[in-house]
Amino acid sequence: MDIASIIGLVLAMILMIIAIITGDEGVKGIVAFLDPGSALITFGGAFSVCLVMSSSIKDYVKNLKSLGLIMKPVNYNEEEVIKQIIDLSNVARKEGLLALEEAANESIEDEFVKKGVLLIVDGTDPEFVRSILETELSCISDRHKSIISFWESLGSMGPAWGMIGTLIGLINMLGNLSDINSVGPNMAIALVTTFYGSVLANWLCIPVSTKLKANDAAEIMMKEIVVEGLLSIQAGENPRIIEEKLKSFISPDRRKNIGEKEEEGE
Repeated sequence: MDIASIIGLVLAMILMIIAIITGDEGVKGIVAFLDPGSALITFGGAFSVCLVMSSSIKDYVKNLKSLGLIMKPVNYNEEEVIKQIIDLSNVARKEGLLALEEAANESIEDEFVKKGVLLIVDGTDPEFVRSILETELSCISDRHKSIISFWESLGSMGPAWGMIGTLIGLINMLGNLSDINSVGPNMAIALVTTFYGSVLANWLCIPVSTKLKANDAAEIMMKEIVVEGLLSIQAGENPRIIEEKLKSFISPDRRKNIGEKEEEGE
């Protein structure tokens, strides 16, 4: 599991609770932040509107389940991918492109890399190889963006419905000003909906969408490395040239790791 995501969400919630209970009311102050009607308007309204935005109920449920994606560790190691491409280029240089088929069937687990290698082995035109792989890359990115868009939409709906709940509370309060003593408590309840909307957006939706964007960028970059590396192998480029080309995808401080791993392998 991705411990950082779990710790971040839990810690943020704990800090909010601490801020509440350190007030004049102490632990009893939590009661002022618990209102079923406010929760119904804010959370119910935000999630219901996002259901309207979804293409189907199945798609809506799938987007909700994507919350679990931020809990899973992402193991996109660009250095390892570059090292794998370099190893494949050495095999192709020494034994020919057809020798890559054995490597694809035995040592390559990533389906994207395997697909690219088999296309090369089959003698597919380089332009078609690039087109096929980049089309798959584009489709992967589109699927990711669809999920990210859901969380961004939910994040924008939270504060909006929180404000709607606040307005409803204020209208009800102003409609009955005969009891001045009830103004304060009613105002507090009205503001709770705004609080719920802000929590939904800033505690959950924005962090989730931002994390998913980071994961998407990491995966796309890794696959772009694969595309460039495989096309370079097909073009018969020198493994050293391929290595230098692929190193441009990563930061200078991480480029050293590739050389160190190669020396360890030797």
